[in-house]
Amino acid sequence: MLLAHGAGAAMDSSFMNRFAGHATIAGVTVMRFEFRYMAERRDSGRKRPPPAAEKLVGEFRAALGAALRMTEGPFVIGGKSLGGRVAAMVAGLDLDPRVGAVVCLGYPFHAAGDVGVTRLAPLEALRIPALVVQGERDPFGDRKEIEALPALPKVRFVWSEDGSHDLAPRGGSPATWDGNLRDAAQAAAALIG
Repeated sequence: MLLAHGAGAAMDSSFMNRFAGHATIAGVTVMRFEFRYMAERRDSGRKRPPPAAEKLVGEFRAALGAALRMTEGPFVIGGKSLGGRVAAMVAGLDLDPRVGAVVCLGYPFHAAGDVGVTRLAPLEALRIPALVVQGERDPFGDRKEIEALPALPKVRFVWSEDGSHDLAPRGGSPATWDGNLRDAAQAAAALIG
């Protein structure tokens, strides 16, 4: 699985490390990469916003090409938040036939605080099946909002109990962050078979 990071946290963030760990336990090899803006941010120490998601598609495709050359067998692409949105954009293009699915972890259906879903186009244009793992109370698209949408035929949703954008539940919840991440990783592993 090739996994891209979100807009504000690098490929070695706590979320990415923990998800990759659970995916590895579930039998999935996870490869991560950093978009150029994040690598520059890491080098300079200065925070800067990411470019528009559309401008990151080429970088994702280049990372995917490299990953496919290093591996054999079935392959899944995906990402956290912005990385998942870019992966979904890539999944709407012609891909190597080994790429069989896309996994979006905390898909950003809209900007936080906005009303109305505005970022459906990548999910509507998918050429391969998608798994969207979403926190039930994600400020970028919660369960109530998403379940009110028209059906997305290629998308299967898995809901993280009481999860926010990082799939973490609130402190008093019976759910745990590790449990939600484990469930997300197991659902992703099931795509590969």
